[in-house]
Amino acid sequence: MLLVKLLVLLLLGFTIVSLFSAMFFMVKDKGQTKRSVNALSVRIGLSIVIIIIIMIAGFTGIIELNPNPTFQ
Repeated sequence: MLLVKLLVLLLLGFTIVSLFSAMFFMVKDKGQTKRSVNALSVRIGLSIVIIIIIMIAGFTGIIELNPNPTFQ
């Protein structure tokens, strides 16, 4: 369980790094190269991987999902 949480946190960190690198490339290159598009594509791919990992961990019982969320 701890390994899955650490993996998700690590991937979230890489997602944030990719987002900021895309912003940096956008400002530096002024739209002349495709580096910002590539960085945003990496971010989307990492987000999809995170969602799939959480779904698999929830379905297999590695992480416990909340069956009855209460709203206050």
